[in-house]
Amino acid sequence: MPRERGETVVATNRRARHDYDIDKTYEAGLVLTGTEVKSLRQGRANLTDGYAYVDGGEVFLDSVHIPEYSQGHWTNHASKRTRKLLLHKEEIIKISHAVSAGGYTLIPMKLYFSDGRAKVEIAVAKGKREYEKRQTIREREDKREAERAMRSKNRLGD
Repeated sequence: MPRERGETVVATNRRARHDYDIDKTYEAGLVLTGTEVKSLRQGRANLTDGYAYVDGGEVFLDSVHIPEYSQGHWTNHASKRTRKLLLHKEEIIKISHAVSAGGYTLIPMKLYFSDGRAKVEIAVAKGKREYEKRQTIREREDKREAERAMRSKNRLGD
């Protein structure tokens, strides 16, 4: 059987870009059990409440919901268990320094398969305040309105 190629996205955390200012992202491997992988291949996962943390020189992913595999029996996994992330030691050191500096947290952005291996994209992010969220929305709407005006002007000019 040929190996898988490319990237297949299982879940994305779309709310993260609204709630956080993303500073830097990292790609990490996941330590999973067999039924977790099968459940992910069915495209079932939820990153909304998930977060990551550094403990003892290792990074762990917590509160990510991977539902039980439908054909699994007594070998099924707990749906919200803590999962270890696989990163290089230098990356773990950079992440731990950023998080310990204060104000930053680790959040999962995307869960996907890359060449058949389960990966998660985690981001070092800082939480936005309510007025910052409103300002971001306002800027996006202003930009969209300006683009609309430019398009309509270009159509009239032709």
